[in-house]
Amino acid sequence: MDEALVMKKTSSFSAGTLLARLVLIVAGLSALVPVLWTFINSFKNRVDIVSAVPKFIFTPTLENYAYVLGREAVAQGLVNSILVVGAAVVIGAVLGLPAAYALARYPLRWADDIQFFVLSMRFLPPVAVAIPLMVIWLQLELYDTRFALIVTYTLLTLSTVIWLAIPAFKAVPKEVEEAGRVDGYGPYAIFFRVSLPIAARSLIGAIAFGFVLVWNEFLIALMLTTSDAKTLPIVASELSQLGRDVPWGILNASVILLSVPPLLMVGVLSGFLNAAFKRKREAA
Repeated sequence: MDEALVMKKTSSFSAGTLLARLVLIVAGLSALVPVLWTFINSFKNRVDIVSAVPKFIFTPTLENYAYVLGREAVAQGLVNSILVVGAAVVIGAVLGLPAAYALARYPLRWADDIQFFVLSMRFLPPVAVAIPLMVIWLQLELYDTRFALIVTYTLLTLSTVIWLAIPAFKAVPKEVEEAGRVDGYGPYAIFFRVSLPIAARSLIGAIAFGFVLVWNEFLIALMLTTSDAKTLPIVASELSQLGRDVPWGILNASVILLSVPPLLMVGVLSGFLNAAFKRKREAA
């Protein structure tokens, strides 16, 4: 009877595992297939894209990428996006990680209210934030400047980093920090040499999520820029403003090019932080 019970539990466990894996595979394909199809279409001519029957065999072309990369507006938008988003993420991490650690390790009377206020900054629709900010930057004569976008995006990354970093610091064992105090570490040394390296993986995810969030941001950038500080999503959207004659190949190429920088920068950031924290652990 025990053997039958064990076999029943094993079969139910196997069925549950198989179902979970099937769900993960379907979810992965639902996210991967559109990206793969966009990548394929970026090498097609417009005639092949708008064909009633999808074409998997076609003559590839690089004209779409050449057109996108040859536009001066794209180069300017790429520079603006890298500078604005990079500065906003760095400032958000420098200010947000210590704030998250303080809320996680030194809870105040209003700690829960502070966390809810930080999260509530993401509740507001972008248009409700963009219009007052547009008025403020116009009055300060900083409208359509990188500085205005950096300050605005810093508010977005700061709230995201704080909210996602608090659970990461709470997961750090207090015994490890107490051992650091016994070794003579002060509060700052414990933060930089103990808690930060242990929570590094989760913190990298929080920073990367904040980066992707502001890199793809569209509405606020549309409201706060006109020409000088336009980011890459705004420039990419302008490529579709051709009425019915939509250049689908160019749009697909612009989407792929828009996705490459965040992937590269997130990879570089992850490798850099992992290497830095590894050196600190070895030195300690």
